Amino acid sequence: MQPHFKAIADHALLVTFADEISDGAHRAVLALDAALAKNAPDGMIETVPAMVNLLVSFDPIATDHSALKDHIVSIFEGPGAGRLVGTNRTVQVCYEGPFSPDLVAVSDATGLSPEAVINAHLAGDFRVLMYGFSPGYAYLSGVAEAIQVPRKPTPIRDVPAGSVIIAGPQCLVTTLTMPTGWSILGRSPTAILTGDPNAPFLFDVGDNVTFERIDEATFAQLDKARDHG
Repeated sequence: MQPHFKAIADHALLVTFADEISDGAHRAVLALDAALAKNAPDGMIETVPAMVNLLVSFDPIATDHSALKDHIVSIFEGPGAGRLVGTNRTVQVCYEGPFSPDLVAVSDATGLSPEAVINAHLAGDFRVLMYGFSPGYAYLSGVAEAIQVPRKPTPIRDVPAGSVIIAGPQCLVTTLTMPTGWSILGRSPTAILTGDPNAPFLFDVGDNVTFERIDEATFAQLDKARDHG
């Protein structure tokens, strides 16, 4: 999979591997991100991985687009050069009562029972693709095809933090009270924002995520413990 390069202003280079989201393109993004972390060129400031591309920012006094491109071409061996294994993370989620306002709608849209929708969500193969939109918003791939539903025509306001939401093949755990057009299947007491300036989010791009079902009483206990932690 050969990368394509695009200059961004005078201080960044966008490296793109595909026009559409795919596991292969994202593996290439992660492999290049790891290669640059291990063998950083002079002047590189940071890398920002996304679904099919990687933004590499640099100091324009120390280097330029051409030199950075040459460095990437020289070090990048492709996504098969070293298969990356992310950290396994567990996120607890309650699918009961007021925490799952769209569960019945997803059930109706897919022809599955609410319990089958929950089981399909729990069985998903989730991986962190990228961060975006708001602090700690980790976009996960891996929603089972049987429960993939489109975004709603109109967003819903004041969706609580911790809501577990899906749209198409993607899933996300919200970190702020915000509007969303995604379907809300449950709510999680798991803290995504850690408060640690060195590792502010629970996930890293490339991590694997497993959802663990809890009941409403357990949710209340964990949520209270987190607030007093």
